[in-house]
Amino acid sequence: MFEEFIHNFAHNLFKPLLLFFYMGFLIPVLKVPFEFPKAVYQGLTLYLLVAIGWHGGEELASLSLAEFGQALGFMAIGFITNLSIGAIAYFILQRTTKLRQVDAATVAGFYGSDSAGTFVTCLGVITAANIAYAAYMPVMLAVMEIPGCLVALYLVSRLRQQGMDPQGNMPHESGYQPAVHSALAMEGADEGGEVSVDEDGEPLTQYVGSRMHGHSMAAVAERTQTVTATKQELDGETEKHPVFSKELLHEVFLNPGLYLLFGGIIIGFLGRLQGEAVTRADDTLFVNIFHGMLCLFLLEMGITACRRLQDLKTAGWRFIMFGVLAPNVFAIIGILVAHGYSIVLGQPFDLGTYALFAVLCGAASYIAVPAVQRLAIPEASPTLPLAASLGLTFTYNVTIGIPVYMLVAQVVMKNFPVA
Repeated sequence: MFEEFIHNFAHNLFKPLLLFFYMGFLIPVLKVPFEFPKAVYQGLTLYLLVAIGWHGGEELASLSLAEFGQALGFMAIGFITNLSIGAIAYFILQRTTKLRQVDAATVAGFYGSDSAGTFVTCLGVITAANIAYAAYMPVMLAVMEIPGCLVALYLVSRLRQQGMDPQGNMPHESGYQPAVHSALAMEGADEGGEVSVDEDGEPLTQYVGSRMHGHSMAAVAERTQTVTATKQELDGETEKHPVFSKELLHEVFLNPGLYLLFGGIIIGFLGRLQGEAVTRADDTLFVNIFHGMLCLFLLEMGITACRRLQDLKTAGWRFIMFGVLAPNVFAIIGILVAHGYSIVLGQPFDLGTYALFAVLCGAASYIAVPAVQRLAIPEASPTLPLAASLGLTFTYNVTIGIPVYMLVAQVVMKNFPVA
């Protein structure tokens, strides 16, 4: 088995899919004056999501009632698994890295979601090797993208309740500055003065006395009322803007990637029920050119992954190790969960199903969660999560991770067979 793994591993490293990724990765390294057109990348993403969704929807419609029930059960298990992975990621980051808590929570959200790019790459690898997989796995991609968003939102809401300042710092972190103190500081800066605070962080009364010089009591009272009003407004900010607002829930469940994927699934499902099968083996658009489109997509992913690595200079070696080792831990958790479900069902899964579920658990988001972060977690670093998810985890998964996960799955299947 080990010799077979070495052969498959070496063969996988030199597949055209990965060679395009390497070519893109070298563009920033060699300083090649090339920019991948943004419109082309958006078009490739649209195509891949719709193609995967459409094919998955057609296959879903062909399942028997028992198989459909099995698929629903696996979707629920996948959702809970990624929720748990997000919580585990936060615990590990808190214990092993020096990240701020808000950044650890955001990164945990990235790892509690999945990656469409990693999924389609794995799909391309196992399809080229003629390895079978469950027909409903594309639906799993859509379902398992959501938990990471919910994990990040929940963790950050707790941090805000515990006193996180507007810059994302907690009371025990350096640079912590409560919002009311920021307002007082700005007030003092308007007059060229400084604000003194006591050991509890409250403004000293000498501030008012020092500000009275040259000002009437009415002016001082007006300024005090302004600061008080600012404090009250900031104190009530969480209540005015709930964590799970209508706008935010719309972004989580109806972001463009998820909408296109679910839309393709529904169209394929309804089309197959009416007897129309689009993604046949001889289909030109969704089958024959799929791998060519995927190669171009990986070219762009290689460029982006290489550039994101530059953002890790200040992250620390522990965070870098997390980005490389965490996918293995989470993917193995996924393999064990999938095998446990297989044992409960009394029905063995195909190797491709294990591989796809492993990358859904071991990958990190770079589309859905970043969109939610921009909207709901502006305090967090915009670069660190993407540097880990794209520069480290995506690169590891598509080059080394996929054959490793397949080997682990084979070992589990061999040593713990499903009766």
